[in-house]
Amino acid sequence: MEQKSLFARWRANFLTGLIIVLPAVVSIIVLVWVFGSVANITDHLLIFIPENITHKNGGAGAMHWYWSLAALGIAILLISGIGRLARNFFGKKLIELADTFMLRVPLFNRIYGAIKQVNDAFTVGGTNSFKTVVLVEFPREGMYSIGFLTSEQNNEIQLKTPCKVVSVFIPTTPNPTSGFLLLVPEDKVTKLDMSVSDGVKYIVSLGSLTPNFTPPKI
Repeated sequence: MEQKSLFARWRANFLTGLIIVLPAVVSIIVLVWVFGSVANITDHLLIFIPENITHKNGGAGAMHWYWSLAALGIAILLISGIGRLARNFFGKKLIELADTFMLRVPLFNRIYGAIKQVNDAFTVGGTNSFKTVVLVEFPREGMYSIGFLTSEQNNEIQLKTPCKVVSVFIPTTPNPTSGFLLLVPEDKVTKLDMSVSDGVKYIVSLGSLTPNFTPPKI
């Protein structure tokens, strides 16, 4: 009986400790994975430095972590520089020229154009910004999903449907840049009061960041 009691106490202590430690461990694992994934791209910024300096085993091994960190710092500076450049007239013109060039490159323009449209949709003030956060029954009746109203004008589609439909984008989680485009009857769409940015936060956080809501006074 005493042995069983000791085991029960140990199990309770272990589970309590696991609950406390697990979020920190998972966060560290995610950060390491993100750093490694980003480093696979940013490491190429150090191509001008000999590999026998930046890599282990005289250039035959992987890059030293501190050089990867330096490459990440350079990438951050470059991105900040592009952002600063975009804030003046000549910088905007240069970026527009680069954008036009990339949209004219065969095959690449398809990928770049699609990603740019999604990015513009999630950018506040963009021409393709989502209009309203909505609630629709998806993927079946009785189950609800958060979505974004993207258009209320469907022209040809409208003429060939028995009722008025609106375009609703249903993002996936935790990556909201992919999802489903639904044409939903207008009377089946419930518009929400939360802002688009709050809707994106709600989806990315897997529903853990719930926007503040004050019910209307009756």
